[in-house]
Amino acid sequence: GGHLTHGSPVNFSGQLYRVVPYGVDERTERIDYDVLARLAREHRPRIVVSGATAYSRTFDFPRIRAICDEVGAIMMVDMAHFAGLVAGKAHPDPVPYADVVTSTTHKTLRGPRGGLILCKARHAPQIDKAVFPGIQGGPLEHCIAAKAVCFREASTPAFRTYAAGIVENARAMAEEFLRRGYHVVSGGTDNHLLLLDVRTRALTGRKAEKALDGAHIIVNKNMIPFDPEKPMTTSGIRIGTPAMTTRGMGPGEMRKIAGWIDEILLAPEDAATAERIRRQVRELCASFPVYPEPVEVAG
Repeated sequence: GGHLTHGSPVNFSGQLYRVVPYGVDERTERIDYDVLARLAREHRPRIVVSGATAYSRTFDFPRIRAICDEVGAIMMVDMAHFAGLVAGKAHPDPVPYADVVTSTTHKTLRGPRGGLILCKARHAPQIDKAVFPGIQGGPLEHCIAAKAVCFREASTPAFRTYAAGIVENARAMAEEFLRRGYHVVSGGTDNHLLLLDVRTRALTGRKAEKALDGAHIIVNKNMIPFDPEKPMTTSGIRIGTPAMTTRGMGPGEMRKIAGWIDEILLAPEDAATAERIRRQVRELCASFPVYPEPVEVAG
């Protein structure tokens, strides 16, 4: 579930540094902290990275902090995916435990495309220098202004309602898939996403993604733990709820959408089913417009 930038050999991070991966328990499909601790003692890393793009559970930040302290490692958390949940008090906060926290501002935080870095004061000079002049040029004032709006929104009670709704919706959808006989990775979700094993319907992630796209339901093919398929094929799909939650949809709509997904996966090549679901998707979206109130344009 980790990101390519966490040490994949296809990314510069995996080419410049010696990276030791850790993973999930085969039975629970949750992070195996005992294995993480054993690997840390064996390899004595300078930094331990946590954070993921396809992990549906929360992280045990106190446990990771203890492991880092034991081996003298810097604790870095990439909270790009769940930063909005942290801001909305719907996910454990890594900041009290980590030495460095990074994030994008355009995922659950619902801001402009960009990023942020938080760190302990002792690391600030190195990080500042690495950012500029190391890898960035001139500042983009319009992005800075948009980030300010994003952070202001993230401090409001309405944002906390949004964050809680994301998790509630993801759990409702996961429960519906479980009810329909699917294997949901780790048995459910604690955050904004879920991983669905589509081998239940004798499909690959790639075929499921294409079939759902034809019905105007956007997911992405995604590897699942111990996946026998290749990364461009996969055995799973990843589904997230932030955009649907932003539009005002709730658990009832999540269960309805899960049902549509199941119908498509049961008949991935049936044109009539795809057309019917497309029509229902359009009707649902029309009921939850992106801008529920008219926007006036001067002039």
